[in-house]
Amino acid sequence: KELKRLAREGYWARSRELRAQVYHQVIQQVTCRLVTPDALVYTDVAGRLFGKQSVSSHPLPDFLEGCSMPTYCLNLEGVTALKKILICIGNLFPDITYSPALPALAALLLHYSRGEAQCFENISRLIASNAPHTSYIDQSFLAHQASCMTFGDLANKHCPAAHRLIASTSENVFEVYSEWLSWLFHDLPFSYAIRIFDVYLLEGQKVLYRIALALLKQYRLSGSSSELQGTDIKADLQAFLQNIEEHVTVDKLLERAFGIRLFSRKEIWLLQMANRKALMERGITMVQSSNRRPLLRRQSFHLAVDLQNFTSSIVTAQEMRIIWSWIPERFSLFPPLLLFSTSENGYSLQRFYSCCEGYEPTVLLIKTTEGEVCGAFLSSDWSERRKSGATSGFFGTGECFVFTVSHLLLFISTEGFGLSSRLRVPAPAHGGGRLSPFLAIRHFLLPSKTASMFMSGSREGIIIGGGGGQALALDADLHWGHTEPCDTFDNPPLCQENFKVQLLEAWGFQ
Repeated sequence: KELKRLAREGYWARSRELRAQVYHQVIQQVTCRLVTPDALVYTDVAGRLFGKQSVSSHPLPDFLEGCSMPTYCLNLEGVTALKKILICIGNLFPDITYSPALPALAALLLHYSRGEAQCFENISRLIASNAPHTSYIDQSFLAHQASCMTFGDLANKHCPAAHRLIASTSENVFEVYSEWLSWLFHDLPFSYAIRIFDVYLLEGQKVLYRIALALLKQYRLSGSSSELQGTDIKADLQAFLQNIEEHVTVDKLLERAFGIRLFSRKEIWLLQMANRKALMERGITMVQSSNRRPLLRRQSFHLAVDLQNFTSSIVTAQEMRIIWSWIPERFSLFPPLLLFSTSENGYSLQRFYSCCEGYEPTVLLIKTTEGEVCGAFLSSDWSERRKSGATSGFFGTGECFVFTVSHLLLFISTEGFGLSSRLRVPAPAHGGGRLSPFLAIRHFLLPSKTASMFMSGSREGIIIGGGGGQALALDADLHWGHTEPCDTFDNPPLCQENFKVQLLEAWGFQ
């Protein structure tokens, strides 16, 4: 704890020699695989690879394809050493297939190493780290994309105002978030990047999430983000980061970053694993290149709601796209699939269950006879209701949330870790305007019974939310409903408290 405090306060930023000594000793304490190349191995391999030949005659490793290579003020000799280190890493770590952050990390470390051999040994230890639920450097396109999705999940929870800004000015929110590591180790000036490196060495990738979130919050507060309609937000964000000294000092940035109450390291790891699984299901697979080295098939992802072909009797395509931007990243990769609608399947609860079973998660949409629209994102398969036997037990996870969509107001309410979030955002009166998304608070561990009362189903009806009331309740005929504040979501009534259902739809994920 004392070492972390010193790093966060910039204690060894006062002396290059002190920082170099601390870096080496801290990295030597990183637990890593038993067989990890060291300085002696580097000397042997570099001598064999390069001999008297020029480094420029050797191609950079395949894992740097499409990656930028910031050199952080290294002179020509330093840049040559950096290239040699990266080529040797490619030779000795053939499992690395994509690692956009690695060149910047190696360049920063080279400034504080006693020669390229020590730099190689230390960066190798970070690559080979095997500490539980901890990672330093993403080493595949799949891992990198999963970390970008995880950052998107965290940004939507911790930076809702910035997320709304980005979603309202960018066609692809994920594309913006996919640059999050470049914000830290490409766009920021050296004096900021090296202070981030100080804390990163002690605390791993989790600290990078914190700092990127703090940057996103600061960007939202800055003057540069006030008038962005029609602006390239990626370029605007990059310009903001490159001129960060005008907005916040590095000490204040770190102070704000560590003030963010983030998930535990284990929970972030679980979220990353869930996102990896979704990417693999979407088609991120290992393929072989011509030289038999494993590479990843790279794809770009968008919110998977086709504005041209989407049809609902309750919401517009644009409104559905907004709802899709609220749900966890790993599900928003997949297009919506209509499972049940009262207009096609009738007002039958049993038919609702039979149509929805086998799909996880689902989105419930309700339109009342008064024209009000509300709904819920429900994380678990409705077949879970049978595990309670004759009793009407609750199931689901903390990723559930409820929402309202109207001509005048968008509202979403969630509850998690004893925290509540309410948001009321004016929405355009006409469908052509942009709506403002907000994502649910997500977590894997729940603090209380009422916070765990997410969804329940029986022959008598459906209940969503509990404790002091029910966020949504529907009768066995799907004709009548009730809504009121509840402890689970800390929500107001989602529409008129007692309402009659005009239309109901359930959507799954293709």
